[in-house]
Amino acid sequence: FGRTGDNLTLEVPVSFAEAALGAEVRIPTLGGLPVTLKIPAGTPNGRTFRVRGRGVPGAGRKGAGDLLVSLQVAVPEKLSRKERDLLREFAPLSDTTPRNHLGID
Repeated sequence: FGRTGDNLTLEVPVSFAEAALGAEVRIPTLGGLPVTLKIPAGTPNGRTFRVRGRGVPGAGRKGAGDLLVSLQVAVPEKLSRKERDLLREFAPLSDTTPRNHLGID
């Protein structure tokens, strides 16, 4: 956990499949039970979600700050033969690349 004012920050790894297809991921909280975060399909790496009221109790005000959860898409270091074959089959299915805006692909 990190802290920015009354807000707590947390980086949470997710798989490519979870980010691409959408998922529900359990997120730890500092002082209580985990919460479930609904990740919409197509969520990009680094997107931050706000979990209201799960941060640090505020000085001189009621309630607490928020928990800011940043998703980090985890790239596997090793793939099984089947995973590698499926990714090779998947790769040419898209007509675009994430570099289209550079005008060089």
